Order: sequence, then C-alpha cells, then structure tokens
Amino acid sequence: MASSKETYRVELRAAARQLGERGLYSAAKWAAELLVGIEPDATPAPSSVMDTPSSSGSAASGGRLLHLHRSGGSSFRRRLRPGAAEAGTPLGGVSYVSTPIPDDDAFDVGVDRYLLAKTYFDCREYRRAAHVLRGQTGRKAVFLRCYALYTAGEKRKEEETVELEGSLGKSNAVNQELVALERELATHRRTGAIDSFCLYLYGIVLRDKGSEALARTVLVESVNSYPWNWSAWLELQSLCTSSDILNNLNIKNHWMKDFFLASAHLELKMHEEALKRYERLMGVFRCSDYIQAQIATVQYSMRDLDEADMIFEELLRTDPFRVDSMDVYSNLLYAKESSTALSFLAHRVFLTDKYRPESCCIIANYYSLKGQHEKSVLYFQRALKLNRKYLSAWTLMGHEFVELKNTPAAIDAYRRAVDINPRDYRAWYGLGQIYEMMGMPFYAVYYFRKSSYLQPNDARLWNAMAQCYESDQLQMIEEAIKCYERSANNNDTEGIALHQLAKLHGMLGQSEEAAFYYKKDLERMEVEERQGQNFVEALLFLAKHCKSIGRFEEAEHYCTRLLDYTGPERETAKSILQGLKRAQSVLPLMDIDHFAM
Repeated sequence: MASSKETYRVELRAAARQLGERGLYSAAKWAAELLVGIEPDATPAPSSVMDTPSSSGSAASGGRLLHLHRSGGSSFRRRLRPGAAEAGTPLGGVSYVSTPIPDDDAFDVGVDRYLLAKTYFDCREYRRAAHVLRGQTGRKAVFLRCYALYTAGEKRKEEETVELEGSLGKSNAVNQELVALERELATHRRTGAIDSFCLYLYGIVLRDKGSEALARTVLVESVNSYPWNWSAWLELQSLCTSSDILNNLNIKNHWMKDFFLASAHLELKMHEEALKRYERLMGVFRCSDYIQAQIATVQYSMRDLDEADMIFEELLRTDPFRVDSMDVYSNLLYAKESSTALSFLAHRVFLTDKYRPESCCIIANYYSLKGQHEKSVLYFQRALKLNRKYLSAWTLMGHEFVELKNTPAAIDAYRRAVDINPRDYRAWYGLGQIYEMMGMPFYAVYYFRKSSYLQPNDARLWNAMAQCYESDQLQMIEEAIKCYERSANNNDTEGIALHQLAKLHGMLGQSEEAAFYYKKDLERMEVEERQGQNFVEALLFLAKHCKSIGRFEEAEHYCTRLLDYTGPERETAKSILQGLKRAQSVLPLMDIDHFAM
C-alpha cells in the first residue's frame, strides 16, 4: 500500500517518543527532525484517514511529540534532476510494507522503578539504573537495564584507556559487560522473549566481540521488527563494507529502507545512486534539513563544490545554530580556500557549542588554512578527546603532521583512521604520500592503490600513483601512462594528466600519441585562459611534430604563437620558421623538375 505524508507523520511522532523513552536520544532526534521535514499538505487531511492499520495510530496517540515547524517551511527547495520522483512516489514504483508499531509494556507493576532507573540513566548513573531494574521482566525494563550495563562498561573501558595510555593512546581495554550481555540476550532471542530494541543492543554486543556476520543478521531482525530506530540502521551500515553484503541483506521494503540505502551508498562511495535516492526522498521530506545536508555531502564527494556550497549556506540560513554536517562544510570551504567564510563558520560554531567534536574540527580547519598547523593539531586533538572514534579528525590531523614534517605522528594518525574505517580513502592516500616523501615508492604505490580502489573517480589519486611509477626506483612508464589515462578520464581539473601523458609518450618515441595529448592539453589551457611553461612546451612540441610530418601550415601557426614569448623557445621557433621557408621554397622547384622530366 502506498505511504502517505500523514502515515509518515504518525509513525515518526510515535518513534520519536518511544526512542526517547528508551534513552536512544540520537535516533529520537533524527526521527523528530525528519518529522518536521515533511512538507505541509495544502489542505489539512482528516485525522481519521490513514493508509496504515489502526494500531499505528493508537500507538502514536499515547503521547505526541511537541515540535515547532518552521513557519512556511524553507524558501529553498532542492532542484530535482529530470526523472527524480515526485512527492509520495516509492522508489522503483513498489509498495511499502507496513510495520505495526509495537505496543509498550503495560507497567501496572514496576512503573515507578522504571521511572527511577530512567532518571538515573539520564543523570549518567548507569550502574544505579541497572541495579534498580534487577528482577524486572518487562521488555522496556530489560532493555534499559542491559543498555545501562553496556554503557557503564563502555564508560569504564574509556577510563581505563585514559589511565593506561592517555586520552589519545591505544589500549587493549575491553568492555567487561559484553560476555554477560551476550549470554543473556542470546537466551532471550532463542526463547523469543526479545524485542527490536534488545536485538539492536545484541547486534552491537556481537559487533564489539567480532561476530560481524551474526551481528548483521540480528540487526536486520531489529530493523525489520521496528524500522524507525535510525541508530540500528547506522550500526547495520557500518557492517556493510561492500555492495555485495549490502545487496544480500534481507530487509523488508519499509520506507525507512530508502534512507538506509541512500546513506549506505554514500558510505560506499556510490555517489550517483545515493544522490538519486535522496532526490526521490525529497519528494515527501522536502523541508528536511537532514536530506539537504546529505545531498550537499554527496555533491562535495563528487567534487561539485559550488552546488554543495549553496546548499550548506541555505542550511545555515534556516538553522543558524546547526553543528551537524558543518565539519563537511568546513572541509569544502578549506578546499575552496574560502578563508572568510571558514572564519565566519568557525566563529559561529564556537559560540554555539565549542565542545562538540565537529566544532573543534571546524576551528582546526580554519587554523590550517591560515598556516597555523600547531594550533590546528591542538584542536584536532581536542576533537579526539571528545570522540576518540572521530574519523575525520584522525585523517586531517595526519595531514597537519605532514605539513609539520612529523612523519611518525602522521603515520600513526593515518593508521588510527584506517583502523576505525578501512574504507577511508583519504587516510590510505595520506599513508601513500608519507612513504613517497620517505623515498619508498613500493610502499607508496600499495597505499595509493588502496585509496584509488575506494575512490576510483578521484583524479588526484591516479596522478599520485602515476608519479610513483615514474620515480627513479620504479621507472614503470607503461603503468604510469595507465594511471594518467584514468586521471584524464575522471576530470583532472589540475591538468596534470594530459601534460604528463604527452611527455611520457614522447619519451617512448610515440610522437603521434604525444602530439594528440599535447593538443588536448593546449585546448584545455586555452579554455581556462592559462599560460605558462606547459603551454610553451606544448606549442614547441607541436611545431616540431607538424614540421616533421610535412604539415607546414600548422607548424608555422604554432611557431608564430611562440614568438610572443621570451626565452630559448622563441629562438627555436625562429629557427623552425626559417627552415619552413626554405622547405616551402624548395617544393615548387621540385615540382618543376618533376614535370620537366
């Protein structure tokens, strides 16, 4: 059955309430933000008209989440590409499976204890919360008790790490609650006395213990039975390290699956697929800041910086205290070298919440762009003290250590990044750069291969690998040519690939191929109105090549253009022009002799 906007609203209101009651605040926040992202109907729909079973409405009516809509919605609307779905159109034209919202436990007995435990949990007294709920058998109570124990174990693990190795050190400390939690949750699952929230927690426990395949299975069960827990979807996404794993998941066709697949495609660098899905979701959630931020992130990953910049600017206009996704925006501003805009963003997030990891990362980017790399490292370290698994901070701090010539620290930062996420191409690329600087091209090529495999559409990675193949130790010219060809086919904005292809073909004596690439490079530089040594080199080679194959008019054209430049190339051009005049004067005499014979 087709899902309507009212159905989305009912389900999301109930989800935000239920997730918040269970202490899953990130997922509750996500649901509430998505709720206000649904475009208001032109005319209010009657409250009795719904497309889902009445159980959904009854579950939601117990407590509506109070949340203010922006008056009139955002003035900015994403311009959908041709073919993008309109409002209410499910992906692929298929119907969505309706999943009833589970009824909460009727707490006739134990409600006071649950309220006390939830209060302790919110005050971060996790063991007290678990202790209060001992002996309680209701599903909400079981989840909160197990979740409190897991969180207490994570807290103690972090404390041990800091005590033994410092705030940024590595440690073998483990969550001591995992074994008991796994045993209890496995028993509940085996007997069928487990709900979707305990399945979610069980999946996390299995992941932490290294049982990734079983963790995926359990998390799929969780999202199938309760699809509105975005935290469960994110945990499942972290275990989908390839498109094959993603495609083999047995997930019901609920509308939340669309959000999951879009996010998973973005994580797997399948940018076109991610963009198509987010644009379709915009049909219903047209006012969603989350989807706008995700689209901007996709555009940034696809190197469409201007489009992404426009979307991020609009996000800040409609939500000036937003910090989520602003670290990506700061990376974009850094890439564009927009120091004024980055300074404004850093000042804004500092005043909003200076102790958020994202805020520290944004400020670090600002100092890096100013060339103050020591201060930049300091703020990246602050971000990591707040969140040890903040991937972007490890990678970018590695870049800063490279600038400071601190090679061991840079290698450690990059390795910590790939430990957190082996699919972070920037960290692999950073390791390649480090080993190239150390004169170890074999190692560098290995890491560049890793990065180009993860991000095959980034021309910079192919250029870096090609330069390694060109090094004196390797001298693998054919492999370098293949890499430069991949770079040229992936929009090499820096223009390195075409020039190097021309030079390498020239070194191999392949003058026709060299002339082809010099001509393409010359055309590119003319379009971009660039002139320099590469421009002069291309003109000189083409002049000599055209002369050698008898295309004198073209050779004269290139030589004439060289006369506008100073240096030895100008004298060479004059010499070639004199030779062309002599050759052209000899040709008529040769024709006369031919006819006389």
